[in-house]
Amino acid sequence: MNDTTQDAPAARTRRGAGAREAKRAARSARVGQIVPYITRKIPRFEVLDEEGLQTIERNADTILEETGIDFRDDPEALALFRAAGADVRGERVRFPRGMCRSLVQASAPREFVQHARNPARSVLIGGNSTVFAPAYGSPFVRDLDRGRRYATIEDFRNFVKLTYAASSLHHSGGTICEPVDLPVNKRHFDMVYSHMKYSDKPFMGSVTHPDRAADTVEMTRLLFGDDFMDPLTGKPKTCVINLINANSPMTFDETMLGAAKVYARSNQATIITPFILAGAMSPVTVAGTAAQTLAEALAGMAFVQLVNPGAPVVLGSFASSMSMQSGAPTFGTPEPALVLYVMAALARRLGVPFRSGGALCGSKIADAQAAFESANTMLPTCLGGVNFVLHTAGWLEGGLAMGYEKFIMDADQAGMMHTLLAGVDLSENGQAMDAIREVGPGKHFLGCSHTHANFENAFYRSAITDNNSFEQWEAEGSRDLASRANAQWKKQLAEYQAPDLDPATDEAIRDYMDRRKASFADSNV
Repeated sequence: MNDTTQDAPAARTRRGAGAREAKRAARSARVGQIVPYITRKIPRFEVLDEEGLQTIERNADTILEETGIDFRDDPEALALFRAAGADVRGERVRFPRGMCRSLVQASAPREFVQHARNPARSVLIGGNSTVFAPAYGSPFVRDLDRGRRYATIEDFRNFVKLTYAASSLHHSGGTICEPVDLPVNKRHFDMVYSHMKYSDKPFMGSVTHPDRAADTVEMTRLLFGDDFMDPLTGKPKTCVINLINANSPMTFDETMLGAAKVYARSNQATIITPFILAGAMSPVTVAGTAAQTLAEALAGMAFVQLVNPGAPVVLGSFASSMSMQSGAPTFGTPEPALVLYVMAALARRLGVPFRSGGALCGSKIADAQAAFESANTMLPTCLGGVNFVLHTAGWLEGGLAMGYEKFIMDADQAGMMHTLLAGVDLSENGQAMDAIREVGPGKHFLGCSHTHANFENAFYRSAITDNNSFEQWEAEGSRDLASRANAQWKKQLAEYQAPDLDPATDEAIRDYMDRRKASFADSNV
């Protein structure tokens, strides 16, 4: 046997290993590709016809005209509405029929770009786009190792990093969890800075006080530098989006109104969302909840347009059902899904982007209840046509806890939604007629040219589900999905690499934070 013959198996092994490595590299490159948002290519699911939608709109106008909306402790808001023709008595504002709708439709954009510091990650909000953002607002976090505990700034940074690493999530979110180890009056600096430092995806700002909103705007101006202003319009670009909740039923308070004014005057986007626990904060029926939601959202969006005509607004809807036995919120039930479908259609008719949905559940841990309740919310979210999806990943315990394992599981499901919303490929390759001609009757497609060319991307491939044989699963430790997700988030944090941030920009932002923090004392209230 000559040397060439002896080396042939080793050479084939090297070539095979090289080919496998090249394929792994190619897969990694595809995973690393930036998909800034989803452009849906499937129809939206509708649950009401024209007559039904007109009924909800008519009822919302009746609420605005007869009952009205309270705008508390904000004389400026009352003066703006009075000047626009509303009936203002004390803090109660009643609107002529169609007034709020006219104000919104006259100037609010149908869609807008939220710019990211990495332009490749800027998102289009509205129209046929869908943007996934992580969960928001939890005071607790949970993982398999340490259980449930109060969130810290380290947890906050971890979730920003995990969101940055998740190719299925397009947006860094906002208060992913509440870092209770920092003073209340200062923690917003560290949260906003974490989004700026550890991610280059778009993010949300602070709304818990008008001054904190102003801090967000100033930090954003420093982050974007010369790119903050749009030379064509002379206005700031929309670089941050913010969640303004109505204090349902039918009330806006001074905190939310003050934050909304700061962002609107800086041309930053606001999501006007009635936060409704149906049965307690709205009627127990779908139609009643939808009408109240529309009325509250219309009043809030009209207010923003009076503050600054043309400022981007998003119609938000968050409506959960309630256990009539215990009073606890419930998730994944059919009634909130119906509200979502109705509100999505109403937002399209109004001509503004829509926010709702997510992977909501009432489960305390990442178990079967969490999975089916989240799926029962996420699928209507995608079928109904939600443009901005808050709470896409991590939500546990009715929003009280942010779960590490749940985050990984939800991000995986969000990846599947990318494929669903992309619709059916009708290209020549998608039709696969060459494959059918090549294989013919009675054979299989595993070895045909079309399968070889497409097998790596043919189907969605989950990073955490197990489809191996029972024997292989058992040999690998008999791990359930939560255990695999636990290993995955640890791996992602270990492999995390921060996006580049100009040192001078970083220094300017940190200097601003330090000066502002030094200007007032610590507070835990």
